[in-house]
Amino acid sequence: MRIIGGSAAGTILKVPKGFVVRPTPDLVRQAIFNSLGPRVARAAVLEVFAGTGALSLECLSRGAARAVCVENSGRHARFIRQNLALARLPAAALEIRIQDAFAALAQLAAAGPQFDLLMADPPYGPKNVNRRSTSLAQRLLDDPSPPKLLRPGALFILGHTKRDTLDLPPPWHERKRLKHGDSVIRFLQIIPR
Repeated sequence: MRIIGGSAAGTILKVPKGFVVRPTPDLVRQAIFNSLGPRVARAAVLEVFAGTGALSLECLSRGAARAVCVENSGRHARFIRQNLALARLPAAALEIRIQDAFAALAQLAAAGPQFDLLMADPPYGPKNVNRRSTSLAQRLLDDPSPPKLLRPGALFILGHTKRDTLDLPPPWHERKRLKHGDSVIRFLQIIPR
């Protein structure tokens, strides 16, 4: 696993052993960033379920102004710090919050910072047939905090498995969908009122 583009391109990222973390694969990240193009430059980025921090680090490598990584595991947060150092990206540009993603979203929404990109590729949920999804991806869509965190025109990049059929509640509108193997990446925006 490596950083694909920008100033830290080619940096090999450290990943925890085992199946606890499922990093967003290089090819999927490449497709995401090809779709985002220059939108990343100078962006404020929030990544939840950060794992290795690969999405945030890719953003910083491509010129994002700052990134906030939310990761519940202190062990995984150490990998994010190691990867930041390996990539030789400015430490001041990355804030790491070790806490539950939904608690962090609520706290950030109450505090008032806004972001240009919200990125989440949470652990996959079970297949849902004839029932509404209970996955973390669906919970993110249903949570009232993410819309409060996004500037006008901002994007919510959400990953989930293709076997997880999500309901897209208001105020979300799908702008684009990418599929790669078992992964689906949705580019969402808030519908203007």
